[in-house]
Amino acid sequence: MLKEAFKELAGQMHRADPGAGFALELWDGQVLAHGAEPKVVLRLKSRDCAKQIMAGGFLGFGEAYMAGDLEVEGELSQLLRLGLLVDFDRRDLALPQKLKFAALYLWHRGARGRAPRNIAHHYDLGDDFYALYLDESLTYSCAYFHGEGCSLAQAQSNKYDHIAKKLLLKPGESLLDIGCGWGGMLIHAAQNYGVSGVGITLSKNQLEGARERVARAGLQDKVQILYRDYRDFQGVFDKVVSIGMFEHVGQKYLKDFVKRLQGYLRPGGVGLLHTIGKEKPAKADPWIDKYIFPGGYIPTLAETVEAMGLEDLCVLDVENLRLHYARTLECWAENYEANLDQVRARFDEPFVRRWRLFLNACAAAFRWGDLRLFQVLFSRGNINRLPITREHLYR
Repeated sequence: MLKEAFKELAGQMHRADPGAGFALELWDGQVLAHGAEPKVVLRLKSRDCAKQIMAGGFLGFGEAYMAGDLEVEGELSQLLRLGLLVDFDRRDLALPQKLKFAALYLWHRGARGRAPRNIAHHYDLGDDFYALYLDESLTYSCAYFHGEGCSLAQAQSNKYDHIAKKLLLKPGESLLDIGCGWGGMLIHAAQNYGVSGVGITLSKNQLEGARERVARAGLQDKVQILYRDYRDFQGVFDKVVSIGMFEHVGQKYLKDFVKRLQGYLRPGGVGLLHTIGKEKPAKADPWIDKYIFPGGYIPTLAETVEAMGLEDLCVLDVENLRLHYARTLECWAENYEANLDQVRARFDEPFVRRWRLFLNACAAAFRWGDLRLFQVLFSRGNINRLPITREHLYR
């Protein structure tokens, strides 16, 4: 039965893309090959590994990959692409795995007391680690590429400028950045648009790094970085931005987060939400929730827009930067592989393989799957002074 299941899976992958050249090597040495010269080979080292994958879907695959119980010869991204084409990551979990994941999700979801630990799990691994695959600014969100020759560092600067233009930042205005990372948006806005701002974060690692970067830029009188839960912060600003934070809030707290966005924005003010999203609802990915982003939830565009409408936030513009995030993650994955010796010097092999799978799986999900990157521009109440075209963004 187990062999038959994998024969069917291999056949589905071949039918999804006959030119891909996929081969599956089973635990007993039998090779299920499709195409004269396979470009991607998945090797299962044991029957237990095979059972784990069939019972656990992508969670089982990810855990087996981390443990070294399977190997991938060729480009991991292409194997993941084939998996997405046959909806392998949507395979239903066996009942025991469902119960374990349900308990895990309830434990992780972003309640106030749990949120700092969830954030620390991913973001507090040390600046020296993130520097191995991010650009010099340590910007950890989707970049904005102007062309094929655009570097990652330039694309991240482009992203900040793209957001600043959408917000119509002007000298003397105040800007709140919720989930400010290493402070890149606020530093860019202060240096290039003359605004003053406040950034809040629940990552102690990013807090220290952002404050150091603000000090090096000589912007202590313009930019303040605080260790603060968004639910505990008070203040009113001309402009509000949140980049890559909404995905960590959790489904239960989406409307509360948007309500607080409204409260932080003065009447007539403009805000921008930069978030991973989807078109239709989906459960949290078990492997991502367990090993990468505990407590996260990818909101749908409909959920986001509805929550804004309930709070008198008017949606002004929505842009999907899906392919920009795919390319960003591919750049990160390339940098990660180029610095693999340094990663191994800091972490054990399961971690090394976990982060490789994370970067490649996310890149594949944006390029070939159902992940999107939405920038939602909004205002508090109707305003009529905004440009009526996007021309100002591309001058």
